[in-house]
Amino acid sequence: MRKFSSFVINDTAGFISKLLTWGNNFQRICVLDSNNYSNTFPSANSWHKYDMIAAFGSVGEFISEGDNSLESFEKFRIISGDWLFGHLSYDMKNQIEALSSRHPDNINFPETGFFIPEYIFILSGNTLELGWHSNCTDECKIINLVGEIEGITAPEPVINKTGQIRSVISKRQYLQAVKNIKTHIQKGDIYEVNFCQEFYSRGAEIDPVTTWLKLINISPTPFSCFYRYKDKYLLCSSPERFIKKTGNRIISQPIKGTSARGITDEEDRILLEMLSRDPKERAENIMITDLVRNDLSKIATRSSVKVDELCKIFPFPGVFQMQSLVTAELPAGISFKDIIKATFPMGSMTGAPKVRAMEIIEEYEKSCRGLYSGAVGYISPEMDLDFNVVIRSIQYNQTDSYLSFMVGGAITSLSVPEKEYCECLLKAGAIFRVLGKTM
Repeated sequence: MRKFSSFVINDTAGFISKLLTWGNNFQRICVLDSNNYSNTFPSANSWHKYDMIAAFGSVGEFISEGDNSLESFEKFRIISGDWLFGHLSYDMKNQIEALSSRHPDNINFPETGFFIPEYIFILSGNTLELGWHSNCTDECKIINLVGEIEGITAPEPVINKTGQIRSVISKRQYLQAVKNIKTHIQKGDIYEVNFCQEFYSRGAEIDPVTTWLKLINISPTPFSCFYRYKDKYLLCSSPERFIKKTGNRIISQPIKGTSARGITDEEDRILLEMLSRDPKERAENIMITDLVRNDLSKIATRSSVKVDELCKIFPFPGVFQMQSLVTAELPAGISFKDIIKATFPMGSMTGAPKVRAMEIIEEYEKSCRGLYSGAVGYISPEMDLDFNVVIRSIQYNQTDSYLSFMVGGAITSLSVPEKEYCECLLKAGAIFRVLGKTM
């Protein structure tokens, strides 16, 4: 049985780093941090329920590879009747559609992984709700635990050793692949494909906690997360939500359309205006918004799917992003399995039509995406849920000393290969800075 106790946290900004320092000995961790975006941009993130929600330790878990994991997980979720935190990797697509993957995976997160946490920390304003299993811990220990965490000294930055960072494909190969993808578009195979490339380092030695704290300091985003499965880490500063369900209401907020930020306010204003009028960037967003609308219509009540915001632009550190908001009502009895089969992978990371786009992705990309363009999030006992889109992220296999991050963008008929390559580097900029490297 899970119990919750309430506490007042005076220094919420420092609490999260102290919490990670306390909890990093656990083999299962999921920290989902909004970086205060609900207050900074309330119109963009009025759907945030919590400022931060985090889970540590495991009293039960579901790990699956291969066929029928969605069906098996649905049974696990119902039997557990508890909070669940975890991930879906991109290759879950192979269960949903008749697809396959052949590229090497050097990180090796499980295809699906969820855990019932020993501790849950929910921060809203300066109020902390701490949930624990009463069969594991007593309330006196919980009261002392919060004081113990608040008394921790925040971690000092650690100098990471990453060696040379290489790209799996050369610039020349990237440009040629974009040209080939445009040929598919011209032939009518597809309208849009999200094409990505991997940067990697072998022999990397990093401190995951301080690296993630540095990442979200340089690039604070509303759907960032620190995620650990044994010796594997995801350090994520994602600006994008995949899906959120509250009661019978479900939303998705696809991002497509990117521009650099200016140095001055006037440059910012000009670049924002240019992005808002750019036909290629708007076409990207509109096509994916329509795909998301179509996905949600598979499970929504009749006539309930609506595009509440279209091509709205939001500022993030280093970039402007064009985001839309699609909402729908769900009939009674819709399961997590139903939702994922209808919507995963997210259209912003595949293209349209989705299945053909994923086939072309497999043909031209050279790396297994793993958790990149998958999703991390939580499911409550009432089956409310919230999952991000895993982008702007570092994946790290500590045992094998392998570090990886991927970046990409939407290729359409209006794409200019050189500009697409530059957009990739723009998106990777924060990660290069975190790792102390130049592009």
